[in-house]
Amino acid sequence: MSPDQDEATGWTVPVHTGVLVLASGEAIFGFGFGAVGAAVGEVCFNTAMTGYQEILTDPSYAGQIVTFTFPHIGNVGVNDEDVETVDLDRSSGVRGVIVAAPSSDPSNYRALRPLGEWLAARGIIGLCGLDTRALTALIREKGMQNAVIAFAPDGVFDLATLRAEAAAWPGIDGMDLVPSVTAPARYEWDETVWRQTSGYGKRDGKKFRVVAVDYGVKRNILRLLAEAGCEVIVVPATTSATDILALSPDGVFLSNGPGDPAETGKYAVPTIRELLAAKIPTFGICLGHQMMALAVGAKTQKMPQGHHGANHPVKDFTTGKVEIVSMNHGFAVDRDSLPANVAETHRSLFDGSNCGIALADRPAFSVQHHPEASPGPQDSHYLFARFVDMMEKARA
Repeated sequence: MSPDQDEATGWTVPVHTGVLVLASGEAIFGFGFGAVGAAVGEVCFNTAMTGYQEILTDPSYAGQIVTFTFPHIGNVGVNDEDVETVDLDRSSGVRGVIVAAPSSDPSNYRALRPLGEWLAARGIIGLCGLDTRALTALIREKGMQNAVIAFAPDGVFDLATLRAEAAAWPGIDGMDLVPSVTAPARYEWDETVWRQTSGYGKRDGKKFRVVAVDYGVKRNILRLLAEAGCEVIVVPATTSATDILALSPDGVFLSNGPGDPAETGKYAVPTIRELLAAKIPTFGICLGHQMMALAVGAKTQKMPQGHHGANHPVKDFTTGKVEIVSMNHGFAVDRDSLPANVAETHRSLFDGSNCGIALADRPAFSVQHHPEASPGPQDSHYLFARFVDMMEKARA
């Protein structure tokens, strides 16, 4: 930030080099960092205190501007291991990040560079020095906001143009964002989970073949499948059921992803229906959960503020246990629309929204939360074992 001199007092006043312009017209000023420029998106808030690098590289955040409620984001810097986007050279789609305080120089043995430098390299605009508590309260009361985030080192902004751009953006409701984050071609995955003494490993042997349909998949989901002994073949979101079945999978995984599930479902749901009809064991997460629900006749709905954080309590009705999980979704399955052959397996204890289903007549289940724990607690890792058990029973 470049200082300016107040003529009346002689004090040095910092120039605001960043601004968030809401579609309703309000301009909230702060200080820009990261990439220079402007981007339009939907502003959400995330309550996680750790895992900001995983969050900012999660393709499920495509089209969104993430506001962190925890004030000290960036303290441990960034590294090359905590990226969740499969293609390291490709953007995850997140439009911007808002934090309360500028980050200090990183202090962590894994850090390779500071947050701002990393954001600039990835083309993500940052904004700090504004009241994130007030912005979070606004979202909580009025819902997620369409807005433009901008960083100009000279502090000069064309607010009229930014207001018009924010007002004209149609929003994520009704938008299919999967094409911007799905894999362009089929590939295989054999990397397993990270260990402090050895880093990431490689799968040793294989028990089952899993075809993962990529709607914006995260690396750690694929790692946990490989860790469970699965040969993982990742295919683009538009891959047909015929092509998936031709790979002779023991199981099918439906990944997380961004956007409106009803729009993505226009081409994905017919494929999922064919896979379910073939009675291939199927496991879905996040967007994959929502589209499995759509495939069996349920409906999805836009949430006012969504669920974004790593501290969400969810009850698993199959075990009676409460888990603390990582969440990232702006749409939810309408539980009242679930057909008779579908059981609700998980429910949010924050607002009672649906967080999981299982089909009674086919080997298929899905959850709304992120059991791979990147970021977030590992309470739900058992779901990958549940998927493996389902494939073992189907094989037997």
